[in-house]
Amino acid sequence: MGYFLMVVILIVCVMLGVVILVQNPKGGGLATGFQGASQMGGVQKTTDFLVKATWYLTGALFILCIVAGVYFGNAQQETGIESRTAMPPATSAPAAE
Repeated sequence: MGYFLMVVILIVCVMLGVVILVQNPKGGGLATGFQGASQMGGVQKTTDFLVKATWYLTGALFILCIVAGVYFGNAQQETGIESRTAMPPATSAPAAE
């Protein structure tokens, strides 16, 4: 399951990178190649698809990272806040003479 989860995260990351790189910050991006379709609303639909794909892939990556953190978490070692804030045993200081 571990390798499968890592591969899925890697695929989602690559897809998210491609979707982001296809977009143009000024609103053109992939849609500029469809100049003839702009009269029928093709550009707007392409932009909407890219925006929705970006949000869905971001959400999927977020959830997959949380699942990976739970799955790969260290269950063998005490890492709770109690172990970090516990005071060490007091040592007695030598008396001043």
